Amino acid sequence: MEKRILGNQGLEVSALGMGCMGLSYGYGPATDKQAAVKLIREAYEQGITFFDTAEAYGIANEELVGEALSPFRKEVVIATKFGFKDGNASNGQDSRPERIRAVAEESLRRLKTDVIDLFYQHRVDPNVPMEDVAGTVKDLIAEGKVKYFGLSEAGVSSIRKAHAVQPVTALQSEYSIWWREPELEILPALEELGIGFVPFSPLGKGFLTGAINENTKFGPSDFRNIVPRFSEDNRKANQRLVDLLGKIALDKEATPAQIALGWLLAQKPWIVPIPGTTKSHRLTENIGGASIHLSASDIQKIDEAFAETTIHGERYPAHLQKRVGN
Repeated sequence: MEKRILGNQGLEVSALGMGCMGLSYGYGPATDKQAAVKLIREAYEQGITFFDTAEAYGIANEELVGEALSPFRKEVVIATKFGFKDGNASNGQDSRPERIRAVAEESLRRLKTDVIDLFYQHRVDPNVPMEDVAGTVKDLIAEGKVKYFGLSEAGVSSIRKAHAVQPVTALQSEYSIWWREPELEILPALEELGIGFVPFSPLGKGFLTGAINENTKFGPSDFRNIVPRFSEDNRKANQRLVDLLGKIALDKEATPAQIALGWLLAQKPWIVPIPGTTKSHRLTENIGGASIHLSASDIQKIDEAFAETTIHGERYPAHLQKRVGN
């Protein structure tokens, strides 16, 4: 797989990463640990060198990522995150310097490593100055416990404040064909500052694969149950979007998921999507998206087709939307 550089500090990763959250958090029951370890190792064997986890995804998530990658630790880049009270997203933000340090130590132990490659603030904490957050990570970098600093779902003001203290290597936020808001302010700011972009949910939390429709039933612990965009009516209304993607994929002899990933990769050379999956065949399909090369004409056709569609439903319920873009 081709490699890409995130940020101006030289962090090299595979063009596609793997989001590991869904293996144990957010989308229903956790995957069996050994099956999850096997899947992560399959990803490495197929060229992925960039793996994403977080304290908030549960202790088990960091532990399985650490176990899976331990045989080839020096060949991969592991990203994890701090920023929630007691590591629980339901408890609100906590990026006090002492908490950041505690999370770093715990993550190092769970990941079975002596350094965190990329350490993100999971959400901006309104109660802690960004300068203090960035300064704490700067100290951790100086101590050799962290290599690179990242932010997740931060707004331009916070990005600039952080970057002035400790260069930000990557911003992680949602971005896909059906969530284009980062194009307005975020992408221009990242390009100006030399910061890489790591889109999560690049397949629209599964919707852009074509595997979800108005009749799909999500398990009781599936996060999508509370996402307005995934209400039954909105899924029905948004189906036209997936149908368009399917037609484009047919013309390119690809799958809708591969076109969605190829579209993202074509936007900027410093964009590295991190699709997640629990299934081996979906992993291989996603990896195929890194080989989809869309021309300027292809991109124009896709953009024109989607410009004619109306996306129904917000991407987050109101209480979670308050945490982003700050």
